[in-house]
Amino acid sequence: MAGKRKTSGRQWSQDVTAHSDALDLEKDVFAQKSPKAIAASLKRSAEGSDRRRASPFRSAMSMLVFYINRAGKSLDPAQRKVLEAAKDELRAAFDRPRKAGPA
Repeated sequence: MAGKRKTSGRQWSQDVTAHSDALDLEKDVFAQKSPKAIAASLKRSAEGSDRRRASPFRSAMSMLVFYINRAGKSLDPAQRKVLEAAKDELRAAFDRPRKAGPA
């Protein structure tokens, strides 16, 4: 088929994380063990980007959620907890309240 590109064994989601059009992520940001450090790194990347379309908060949160969702079942449960906690740290870093969910 014309127009189809091969990804040479790499998954497209890995390419998005590495070469996002909106954020230049620091190396191994999602492998860090501190939720606060992950949130701070994403905040720096989002605020420093001049290519993003959304607000810095939305861009940072979107990248974090994208990574968690794409990692899926292969994500280590302990690291998933760290990344989920990073969402709350990111909200705090941008002074955004946590939305009330179902009890």
